[in-house]
Amino acid sequence: MTTCLCTPRLTLRRWREDDLDAMAEINSDPEVMRWIGDGSVQDREQTAARIAVWERAWEELGVGLFAVECRDTGRLAGFTGLSVPLFLPEVLPAVEIGWRLGRPFWGRGLATEAARAALDFALRERGLARIVSIHTVGNEASERVMRKLGMRMERETVHPLSGRRVRVRVLET
Repeated sequence: MTTCLCTPRLTLRRWREDDLDAMAEINSDPEVMRWIGDGSVQDREQTAARIAVWERAWEELGVGLFAVECRDTGRLAGFTGLSVPLFLPEVLPAVEIGWRLGRPFWGRGLATEAARAALDFALRERGLARIVSIHTVGNEASERVMRKLGMRMERETVHPLSGRRVRVRVLET
């Protein structure tokens, strides 16, 4: 099973223990988290629990969220990858592609580069024919990445937990 992918600038890989502090720093940034769920930040303990869930998904589903590491520095930039969007039952069954990068990594095309690699993995190695991506209305940066990936608008709805408006984009092969 491939669980490590390389792009010109990034390595997408499984999570390691030494990723926790860097990911907790990303999750504790209010600007990073403003479009996630209800916009709440996450502490180190919550981040550790999330990473455990992401790793368990790899074991149970054969897909998951990759840790995204910059090849030139070895720094953790955030994550990208695949998950089941259980928080939005109206789109199920589905696999979602998503990403979250720390602010120092914004505006350089890294989210698109990482997401393209994860999307290729989903289509070629996992044989998925339909991928969704969900973003909070107003998150222009994520919407741009989705457009660059060739995803089309499927619907606008309300996140059942946060009450925020979200858009669902889809790519079907």
